[in-house]
Amino acid sequence: MTKSELIAHLSGANPHLRLPDVELIVATIFAEITTALARGDRVELRGFGAFSTKTRDPRTGRNPRTGESVAVTAKSVPYFKPGKELRERINKPAAPRAPVRAPSAA
Repeated sequence: MTKSELIAHLSGANPHLRLPDVELIVATIFAEITTALARGDRVELRGFGAFSTKTRDPRTGRNPRTGESVAVTAKSVPYFKPGKELRERINKPAAPRAPVRAPSAA
């Protein structure tokens, strides 16, 4: 699902909200999550998961074109850990389907 699809879905599910208001709500939520991660904070959405940052140590990499060694500096990368409820919903077994029978020749 893309951001525009999310906005369209939320707008359809909440007809009392104007589309520009839904766009502002979604943009504000994403901006707040991004700002918190940039500060080094952890963002937890109960039942969904937690966003945090992990630090990658400096290392020596290789330029794939030339094969030359390149120093890669340390950096922080975003990390998402799904919550228990989200994992359970995703891994829930599908309901059994009724067998498909061939039409009888009569």
